[in-house]
Amino acid sequence: MKTFNGYNFIGIIPSRYASSRFPGKPLALIGDKPMIRRVYEQASKSLDLVYVATDDTRIYEAVLSFGGNAVMTSDRHQSGTDRCAEAVSIISGEKGIKTDVVINIQGDEPFIRPEQIDLLVSCFSDKSVELATLIRKVEPGEDIINSNHPKVILDMSGNAIYFSRSVIPFVRDSEISKWTHIHTFYKHIGLYAYSTSTLNRITELPRSPLEIMESLEQNRWLQNGYKIRTALTEWESVCIDTPGDLENAKKFLDQIK
Repeated sequence: MKTFNGYNFIGIIPSRYASSRFPGKPLALIGDKPMIRRVYEQASKSLDLVYVATDDTRIYEAVLSFGGNAVMTSDRHQSGTDRCAEAVSIISGEKGIKTDVVINIQGDEPFIRPEQIDLLVSCFSDKSVELATLIRKVEPGEDIINSNHPKVILDMSGNAIYFSRSVIPFVRDSEISKWTHIHTFYKHIGLYAYSTSTLNRITELPRSPLEIMESLEQNRWLQNGYKIRTALTEWESVCIDTPGDLENAKKFLDQIK
């Protein structure tokens, strides 16, 4: 098991078969491998212990078939965070594997870089950190309007203050086309790390008003007083939400071969 600063780390990849935009996407082939395998193999380059947490036997069996670790979880979870919490409980209770920090790895990012996971791990060099995530600087001229790309503002210590689908902060007395040239904006990259005890606590919290308004679960944690440490990454993973994204991923694979 990967250890750092006295902590034991585990990677959990929440994965479900049902998807309104792309049913069965974890098993969609990218080259000669299903997407879930590519995510698993990339995560394993950073972490010694990785599990796929799923509610579908097809995904479970596919992971076992390539020699991966998998655990069956409930089909009632509303978020990957909730699925991670159940998975860790099962892994700890049934397999006796005790972990201190959980890395939640998105199951639809087959080209995630191990360096990004390492960045999250490094956040826990500070013993006060309970939650961590990644951010990326928005380049001058880059689109900041797209509501599918959440933005985040930070305090002076690198902790998140707020996440929004709107552009934050608002730049007064300037045309929006110039904003990225006069201020550094940050885009959220949806990779999380939680101390196991914190993970168990935040999944017991009811949905908060700001979470509901923005449809961003991390605002629930902030609104309940938790701090989320951020780490700056230069890379943005290729995320697959639709069959069209899958075709783009195949082209990307051809480019990096």
